[in-house]
Amino acid sequence: MAGNVVETCKQNMDKRVKGFDADLLKVRTGRASITLLDGVKVDYYGNPTPLNQVATLSTPDARTITVAPYEKKSIQDIEKAIMKADLGVQPTNDGNVVRVPIPALTEERRKDIVKNLKKLAEEAKVAIRNIRRDSNDEVKKQLKDKIISEDDAKRLEAEVQKHTDAFIKVLDERLAKKEQEVLKV
Repeated sequence: MAGNVVETCKQNMDKRVKGFDADLLKVRTGRASITLLDGVKVDYYGNPTPLNQVATLSTPDARTITVAPYEKKSIQDIEKAIMKADLGVQPTNDGNVVRVPIPALTEERRKDIVKNLKKLAEEAKVAIRNIRRDSNDEVKKQLKDKIISEDDAKRLEAEVQKHTDAFIKVLDERLAKKEQEVLKV
């Protein structure tokens, strides 16, 4: 039971880091990436359907995303859905494919994005610290209920802290990497 606390702590922290990674994928870096369109839902026969289920997405170059619909008649709906998603891009279609040009980011916009990234990272760190607190509370409860000894409690708290430090370091590394992507012109 005592080992469960550390394992649960580790799993929860890992989930939070994966959530942070998912958040990072949605951040525009000035380069074309099909993950930018992940949240776009197209009205497909009356049902909101993820864009990647009604079309093929590709990036022929660093500044363009092309969306080739499986059915040509859905091209207008795809274009409307991309505009409605409010991603700061202006799609165009030539009757066969929708092209989404990715405009270059201004210096000011890059700094805003970095500021947002730091906020996302801080939220993730707070979540990890909260997981640490919950895990330590569980250890204290087990100590109070005499399920574990004081030595075990100290060892478990040290292990939880070790995982906390490791996961926060991972967040910092991923933040730094994404910052470089955003600031690179």
